[in-house]
Amino acid sequence: MINTFVVLKNYLSLIKFSHTIFAMPFAFIGFFLAVQMNNAVLNWKLFLLVVLCMVFARSAAMAFNRYIDRRFDKENVRTAVREIPAGTIAPGSALLFVIINSALFMATTWFINSICFYLSPVALAVVLGYSYTKRFTALCHLVLGAGLALAPIGAYLAVTGEFALLPLLFSFVVLLWVSGFDIIYALQDEDFDRSQQLRSMPVALGKKGALVLSSVLHILCAGLIVYAGIYAQFDLWYWAGAAIFISLLVYQHRLVKPDDLSKVTLAFATTNGVASVVFSVFVLMELYL
Repeated sequence: MINTFVVLKNYLSLIKFSHTIFAMPFAFIGFFLAVQMNNAVLNWKLFLLVVLCMVFARSAAMAFNRYIDRRFDKENVRTAVREIPAGTIAPGSALLFVIINSALFMATTWFINSICFYLSPVALAVVLGYSYTKRFTALCHLVLGAGLALAPIGAYLAVTGEFALLPLLFSFVVLLWVSGFDIIYALQDEDFDRSQQLRSMPVALGKKGALVLSSVLHILCAGLIVYAGIYAQFDLWYWAGAAIFISLLVYQHRLVKPDDLSKVTLAFATTNGVASVVFSVFVLMELYL
């Protein structure tokens, strides 16, 4: 029993399960937006399938990233304690975990609808392919953002089987938001990435330039949130959530300076986790109250 708990704990740590909090709330937005906009019946079985898709896809993506980057993780002092370089999970076991979760993701989409199933290989290609991008392009942060941006539009498709502008706007919000905060997170590894000839915006632009680009992406993100609210003619609850989300974007940029990265973890994990949850709660209140 103790060994099973330890193994489970190791795998949850491998995939950083707590970071599911970034994209999952936006999947909820996409799902309930589809229900409300289309006067659909609230199907809790379908909701569970959407949640499972999110869990399986993200688990596959994170484990694959750890598997592909295991050599770099071993050399980097910050990441040497991760499960594969530390020896608590074997590389082969991690790869098997990726295959199982990828298969479960595709199988789950089969039970949703045909368009989700047909698009599932594309979704996997994006979320798994991200792990290679740092080897050849500094735009890797945008690819990560694109992977998480599938959450709202994917959940919307699960309900309706059709694309629509509003969930796509929220997908672009996620793309810009995640890309911006991933650049902040990558500041920690600028010197290591440069030594290993890995690509990132901090390597390409330096710390100051990377922070400027991150700010630009988050300004565009804030603009899209405002536009989405105007387009949908949302009322008080949405704008309260939007104000909090945008304020937290500003706050995280005040935490991190080119010469002081001591609060990167606070800016990356805590601030963005709170922003995602709070914003989704207010959007759902807007939809149902």
